[in-house]
Amino acid sequence: MAIYYLVRHGEADYSEMFEKGFYGFGRSFAPLSEKGIAQAEETATDERLKSAELIVSSPYTRALQTASIISRKTGVKIHVEVDLHEWEPDKTNQYTTSEEAFALTKEFNLYKGKYPEGQQKNWETLDEVRKRMRSVADKYADYDRVIFVGHGMAFRTLAYIEQMKPAEIIECNYEIGQEDCVYSFH
Repeated sequence: MAIYYLVRHGEADYSEMFEKGFYGFGRSFAPLSEKGIAQAEETATDERLKSAELIVSSPYTRALQTASIISRKTGVKIHVEVDLHEWEPDKTNQYTTSEEAFALTKEFNLYKGKYPEGQQKNWETLDEVRKRMRSVADKYADYDRVIFVGHGMAFRTLAYIEQMKPAEIIECNYEIGQEDCVYSFH
């Protein structure tokens, strides 16, 4: 059984992405805000993280920047895992505003992550996210301790977490084939 430290990225700053017209998937380039950097710096001092063998990071800038800060403080090597990305509100990447993304999230929540009977939507379903996240978690189950740096909504499907704050650590035990990642707050 592996111990996973699920770390949500620090607070992001999307202002430059909006100024440059980066919409849809382009929002993934958003870096951490000054507050997000401070959050990541604080998280990186948690003693549990020093015992990890590997940091596995989402490819999104805000997660990579958080992982980099943790790596610098702990000396733990980073591996980028493409499938550790955030939930996709629109798999066609056609949305252009935060309001559209929020509306798609509201729709996802309304239908509890499943398309309504007889309707096809473009957002990633809860089952799709859960399957993707489990495939990532399974890859690293032979390690003793791994830090995963990624996104709250994606992590919530792995461990059924209600909510994650920016740069929060959720420690959980993971074993291939178990129903969910068993976690506790510290």
